[in-house]
Amino acid sequence: MSLAEFKKSRWFKLVWWIPALLIAFVVVVLVANWLRGLPAVADFIEQYPGKDPANETATPGFPAWLAWQHVLNAFFILFVIKSGILIRTVKRPAAYWTRNNTGLLRTKGEPVRISLNHWFHVGIDTLWLLNGIVFYVLLFVTDQWVRIVPRSWDVFPHALSTAIQYASLHWPAETGWVNYNALQVLAYFATVFIAAPLAIITGLRMVPGLADRFKPIERIYPVNLARLLHFPIMLYFLLFIFVHVFLVLTTGAINNLNHMYAIRNDDSWLGLIWFGVSIVVMAVAWVALRPSILTMIASLGGKVRR
Repeated sequence: MSLAEFKKSRWFKLVWWIPALLIAFVVVVLVANWLRGLPAVADFIEQYPGKDPANETATPGFPAWLAWQHVLNAFFILFVIKSGILIRTVKRPAAYWTRNNTGLLRTKGEPVRISLNHWFHVGIDTLWLLNGIVFYVLLFVTDQWVRIVPRSWDVFPHALSTAIQYASLHWPAETGWVNYNALQVLAYFATVFIAAPLAIITGLRMVPGLADRFKPIERIYPVNLARLLHFPIMLYFLLFIFVHVFLVLTTGAINNLNHMYAIRNDDSWLGLIWFGVSIVVMAVAWVALRPSILTMIASLGGKVRR
């Protein structure tokens, strides 16, 4: 793509966000440091340092299942987002998929014809959903749920204190091996128990072929409402992933990666190595899952035509 073509594309508009975000970042850091200099705010942070005692009862450390769940979730959500963006941006899909041997995906008695990108999105969403169900079950049959479920109102002032500390670039003490700080608790709770279910509920409402079957609830849950909510939910996940990765890498990358990829609380390089391997696998999959490969996979369960 030439420079002239790039300037005419929609991606050129994103270039202007870079200096805007940098300016906003500097302003936030300056304001947060100014706030920390105020006696009342300093006293507030001292009273609510960021750790809610109600969430300190989980068994220290992480079980092995949480590590592989984390890796699979990262892999699936990457392609959930990629396929969702393709649906919104690609005007002429490479191919269309039709499944004839199901009574579910039909509109007015005819098999639904969906784009290859829609097929990819629904398929990877299904894998993400199955992985999430396993995660929910394991979360509640162990004591890991206490890490991410707020259990006292004090979590909110602790979270506000933690946010000010992060924004001022004076990181709060990292004790993730034992328990999360209050802001992490709220963020993980919102992601696991609010954003993820909403993504599934709104996504199901928009699946081609299922829309007609949901007509009885059109008045209380119109498909336009699902479309209105689904995209902002994706933006939330993008924001969460960006902030999550940024903080993991800036608040003690080696130790944090060991927690989630090597299930150990030390300064070895094993977590970083496994993290690197997972990144390579995702990068290879990103390149490999071209329309030709997707067409070959989709053909196993239906007809693909251009």
